Order: sequence, then structure tokens, then C-alpha cells
Amino acid sequence: MSEVTVDQLAQVVGTPVDRMLEQMKDAGLSQKSGGDSITDEEKQILLAHLKRSHGEADDGSEPNKITLKRKTVSQLKVGGTAKGKTVNVEVRQKRTYVKRNLAPEVEVEKSRREEALRKVEEEDRKLQEARQRLEAERQEEEARKKSDSERRESERLDAERSAAEQERKSAEDARRAELEKARREAEEQRRKENDRGAGRGKRSPGGGGRGTLHRSDKARKGSAKARAGRASQRRGNQQAEHAFEKPTAPVVREVALPETITVAELAQRMSVKAAEVIKMMFTMGTMVTINQVIDQETASIVVEEMGHKVKLVNADAIEDSLGADQQEEHEGESQTRAPVVTVMGHVDHGKTSLLDYIRKAKVQAGEAGGITQHIGAYHVETGHGMITFLDTPGHAAFTAMRARGAKATDIVILVVAADDGLMPQTEEAIQHAKAAGVPLVVAMNKMDKEGADVERVKSEMSARDVLPEDWGGDTPFIPVSAHTGLGIDDLLDSILLQAEMLELNAVPDAPGKGVVVESRLDKGRGPVATVLVQNGTLRAGDNVLVGQQYGRVRAMLDENGAPIKAAGPSIPVEILGLDGTPDAGDEMLVVRDERKAREIALFRQGKFREVKLARAQASKMENLFDNMGTERKTLNVVLKTDVRGSLEALIGALSDMGNEEVSVKVVSSGVGGITETDANLALASNAVIFGFNVRADASARRIVENEDVDLRYYSVIYDIIDDVTKALTGLLGSELREEIVGIAEVRDVFRSPKLGAIAGCMVVEGTVFRSERIRVLRDNVVVFEGELESLRRYKDDVNEVRNGVECGIGVKSYNDVKVGDMIEVFKGVQVARTLDK
Repeated sequence: MSEVTVDQLAQVVGTPVDRMLEQMKDAGLSQKSGGDSITDEEKQILLAHLKRSHGEADDGSEPNKITLKRKTVSQLKVGGTAKGKTVNVEVRQKRTYVKRNLAPEVEVEKSRREEALRKVEEEDRKLQEARQRLEAERQEEEARKKSDSERRESERLDAERSAAEQERKSAEDARRAELEKARREAEEQRRKENDRGAGRGKRSPGGGGRGTLHRSDKARKGSAKARAGRASQRRGNQQAEHAFEKPTAPVVREVALPETITVAELAQRMSVKAAEVIKMMFTMGTMVTINQVIDQETASIVVEEMGHKVKLVNADAIEDSLGADQQEEHEGESQTRAPVVTVMGHVDHGKTSLLDYIRKAKVQAGEAGGITQHIGAYHVETGHGMITFLDTPGHAAFTAMRARGAKATDIVILVVAADDGLMPQTEEAIQHAKAAGVPLVVAMNKMDKEGADVERVKSEMSARDVLPEDWGGDTPFIPVSAHTGLGIDDLLDSILLQAEMLELNAVPDAPGKGVVVESRLDKGRGPVATVLVQNGTLRAGDNVLVGQQYGRVRAMLDENGAPIKAAGPSIPVEILGLDGTPDAGDEMLVVRDERKAREIALFRQGKFREVKLARAQASKMENLFDNMGTERKTLNVVLKTDVRGSLEALIGALSDMGNEEVSVKVVSSGVGGITETDANLALASNAVIFGFNVRADASARRIVENEDVDLRYYSVIYDIIDDVTKALTGLLGSELREEIVGIAEVRDVFRSPKLGAIAGCMVVEGTVFRSERIRVLRDNVVVFEGELESLRRYKDDVNEVRNGVECGIGVKSYNDVKVGDMIEVFKGVQVARTLDK
């Protein structure tokens, strides 16, 4: 036979080309592609290799095993029309049969099975040819144009394909039945042979097993007793071998003692019963319970008295061990990472709109009132490279969120409206950026408006030590417009230039490490944390430690909500699987095992509770002396928000409100919907419930309606601050103030024997009322305060005299009125108080 290619040989044999090349490689041949030729000698080498692999010896003897491998690929068309969807169906099968040393009658059965296998392979070959024919017809069908004749041809081919498919299925079912029948018959024959061999081996005099079936019942009972005796003796030997032996010397253990430890835990570390520890402490003069916490010094004495060694453990040793583990694991090749850019600026200066234009999305439309309430994290694949953006709120209450954004970022984009100039939150953003030591890029937004003044912005910014590059500074000032897209490319180029100068690197192969940007409690998914990966790679299934929380990453989502398996450096993701909502700004670390993560998280929670309790005690003592002799009114609030960042911002804003007389007390706060517990707590503490982007469940609403609890929903932080300001103003009440309503100048004094001294006056300011109180001023000094006895206009008594009119005034109980005195008329007015007064 002449030389043929590998493709032709594979087609003749009925084997895939990849499989044929793999077999040639195992046989030591040099062919690497389907187009390479193969000689007759190489075919013989390949044949000898295949025989050896199937158990056939080199001397030509019959093989002792046969392996059948089949891989069939067929295409099914779903829909029944020319435009139907084509589905590939791939079936792989592999069976290995080993020749056994069976009786001569089995050889006949073997021949019959091999004949059946040959028939099945012949059927497979025919099916393969039919599939190839159908594939050729399908390709011809796709090449034809859509017409009536083509449609009739397509229907005919579909009918033939269905018939062929039915034929293939029937052949496969028959082949499976033949193989299963052959397998069962071979196993049955092998079992019979084994039974015959076992019977021949066990028919020994006095033996048990099958050779003892002909023995009498008495003999069988005797052998059974013998077997039971031998089994009992074996069990006795095993028990004697594993019996407990009392140690010859006391076991001395090294007991690690933290700063505080419970009696039960101390007993466990010494491997003794808790009652022994309690008895020892009782002999020392201290009565304790099993769950009582004792200090390190007392525990040291107990351990030494019980004959063990003491090892004092620092309280922060567990944190130190975590740092050591992270240091060991953060080894790998450093690579360049994408920059993390924070967008800062004043409210309504166009931060989110600018980011929307870059992302080609509409994020601002989803914010309540067009105001950013949360930190948004996005990574954008621009034509200039990948950039991660953090969008921070601009309201004054979100100072902490902007500070966290500056700490987690590499570059800060300071958005300043060109028609508005520098604002308070703009100055605050400059301070955050300088405190974090990150470079600034100033984006002068709203350049499409008529009032845009670039020079004004540069002048105001230079007064805050932010000098433009064209003025000799190092800060780029880029004119942009989020509405028209002006200067967006220049802004991105400037960002990537700053990132290149910073030489940002990370180790992708290291365990993931990052910072929490935001967190919330989702009703269906539980705690959800938005994390910015700063180094390493965070993968689904990793055990993570996030501040005081821990867990296993059950799922990760990108900023669009799509699930992902891994996130590298500078990628923001949402993770699910934590046991609680961490605080924004907490560090996220990947740890080796969940046990260590739980241990560190519980340690941090305990430490946080101790610090919180100590602060509460100190604040209570401080307020005790400050409030002595004064009664301070308090507005109690139960606060629930959708995310942790909004909760912190609202708590900070509410805590700063009030003065020496009124204040706001957040009785309870948390992330998630308003529950029945929150409603009961508000009822017991006479508090108002604030829900920020959350709602109350049915049980909570029922308590609110029945008990008339004040429940208010908000979506914008301004509304909460305004309502709390009004409530605190109402608690302050009002104050009585004096208001001068009129002034009369004494021009002459008349004496009357009946009324005494009568002052002839001219009203020079306001109106003089008879029913109001007066003061007599001489040289701007008050000499008398009292009431009017009479007020006359000529001879008529009147109730009031207006400005510029003469009148006669009689002062009650005062006769020393002189010319030039001023009579001041005033009245008391109730004025509502404000927080700043």
C-alpha cells in the first residue's frame, strides 16, 4: 500500500485524527499533524504498539485484554425548519475486557461475544457513514436559496434525518443490550468458575466452608463452637492490647493564658475537669463558677498550683499572627495595576454626571433627588486603559465617606463647577486629598454654560495651595463638560499619566486584600459588602476576614450585577457570605481557614464591646456633672438605613445637632428593614423611627398603627436634617422678649390738682398704647418703669396715639416728669427659639 496521510488513515480506521496522533506519539512516531504522511513500516510500528496496549504479546499470541473506545458526534436540528438551531451531541464510551482463565466452554461464549462486538462495530461504522452523508446533505441544504423546491428538499432531508436518527437510536439500544447481555453472561461464567475453584480448595478433611456441607449436625455445631471460641480469644487479645495504662509520671502541660479567660476554658487547656479548678480556687479562698471570667494573674496562680507551666499571651498576639501569615503569603511577581480614582466635589457640581458620560450609563437618575447617597464603585475599560472610579457624595453629612474614598484611592479628581467656583465641600475634598497624600486632577465642569469662568476657578484654587500647571504648579486643570463630552479624553489621558508616574503595582498571585467601600443588608441575599480589591486576587470560595465580620465568599458580583469567579487588583466587587454587615472602610483579608477567621473576628468584637462600654461609662460620668442642676431635653431616634455608609453619615449628622438644652439620642441603629423589635424599642423609649430608603414589615406596621408610634420614611438626607431641626426647635419652646412699640418726647409739664403732673408729649417713633408698660428715660437712663394712668388727645381719652401726633400722658405713681424726658412704650412678645440661640 502506498503512503497515505494521517487524516486518510484515521478516516479509514474510523478514529478521530487527534486520537490517531496521540497513539502515534505514544508509539514513538514523528507525525504531528493530519497532513503528515505515514509509511507502511510506520503503520506496522503503530499496529504493534496498539497490540501491546491491548495486551497482545509480541510473539503473536492472543491478547489478554481488549479496550473499546468510541467517540461519536452527531448534530441534531431543533425547530424542523431551515433556520432551526443545530445542536452537537457527543457520546464517549470506553470499555476494557480482560481475558480470564475460564473453562473451554467459555471460549465458545467468548467467540460469540466477539462476533457480537464485531457486528456492533459494523453497525457503528454504518452509522458513522450515515452521519457523514447527513452532514454533507445539511451543508448542501444551507447552500441552497430559500424557495419552494428548497423547502420541499429540506422537508425530505428532515424526514430522512429523523429516520436515520431513529435507526441510530435503535442500533445503539441493540448494541447496549448485546453488551449488557455479554457482560452478564461473562460474569455468570466467572462466578461459576470461582465457585468450582473454591469448592475444590475447601474440600479438605476436617475443614469448614463448602466442603463441610455433607457433615452431620453435631459436627457442624462443634466446628461453630470452635470458631466462636477463636473469635472470643481474638477479641480478648485486642482488648488486652489497647487497655488504658496509668502514666507513671504526672503530665506537665504548657498553658497559654490571655488577659482574661473563663474557668471552663482554663480547665480545658489543662485537660482537667472544671470541678477540679473550682475546688482549687476554693482552697485558695476564691469562690467562682464554671462560666466566670478570671484575670491573667489569678489564672497563672491556679495553673502553677496544679503543676503546669504558664505561658502568658499578649492580647494582640492573634492579630500579630495574622500579620505574619499575610506577610508569608504575599510573595509573587509584582505587576502593574489599574489606578483607583475618586471623584470628589461639592453638591450638584456634576461628579456623577461626569462619571456617567465616561461609563455611558445613567447612574444619577437612580439616586434620590439626583443626589449621590452612597459610594459608587465602577471599573471602566476605556480606550486609554482600565480605570477604577469611586463616586463619593458631596453633602456635608458625608464627610466620613469622602475621607474613606481618599484613603482607598490613588488619584483624586476634584470636580469644580466653572460657573459656581469654590464651595465648602470643595475645600473639604482638598483637605482630604492632601491628608491622604494623593495627587489631584481638577476637572472644571460645566464649561458649556455661559457663566463659566476658568480664571476665577484657578484663582480660588491657587488661594488653597492648588496651583495649576500653567501657573507654575503641579496640578492639571482640565476644562470638561459632562453634557457635551468636552475634554473627557484629555481628563483620561491626565489620569493615566499620573498613574504612570506613581508606578502602581500589585501581586495578582497573592491572597486577596482590599477595603470595604460600602455594605448593606439585602432581604433575599443577606449581608452584601462592596469591596475594592487592592492587592492579590479574591476568588469565590475564599475565607475572608472583614473588620469584625468573617465568612466564606459564596458569590461575587461586578458593578453590573453579573456573577464573576475572581477579581484582581483595582477591581470593585460585591461579595455575599459574611455573617454581618461590616463597617465601610474596614480592611478585607483572605485567610487560610475559617476557624482562624472566626477566632479573630470574635476577638475584635469582644474588644469593640469593651471599648464601647468604657466610652459609655466615661460619657455617663461626664454628663452626670455637666447636667447637674439642668434638665436637658432629648429627642430619641431609632434609625434604620439601607447601607452602612448612610448609617454612619446620618448618625454623625444627628449627633452634631442640638445645644446645651436639647440633643438627639440615637437609641438604636442598624442596616436593613424596620422590624417588630425596632417598633417595640421605639415604643418603650418614646422614640421616633426614621427609615432611610427602607420600609417596615407587617408586624412593625401593626405596632406603629396600634400604639401610634411616629414612623417616617426618607430618601434624601436633607429632609431628615430639616425635620430633626424643627423637632429640636419645638423642644426648645419660646422665650418672652421686649419689643419697643413707641417713644414720646416730653415737651412741657402741666400740674393738675386732680391728676398730678401731666406731660405734654410728641410721639416721635412708633405708636403709644395706653394698655402697655412704659419706661421714663432721662439722658438715656431709665429712671422709672411702670404704667400709664391716662392718655389724652386734647380733652378726649384715647387708647393709642400714632407717630407725629401730640398727646397728654399721665404716668401712674410718678410725678417727677421733666421736660426733655423720653417715655418709652414696650410690650412682651413670645419668640420661638432656634438651635443656634
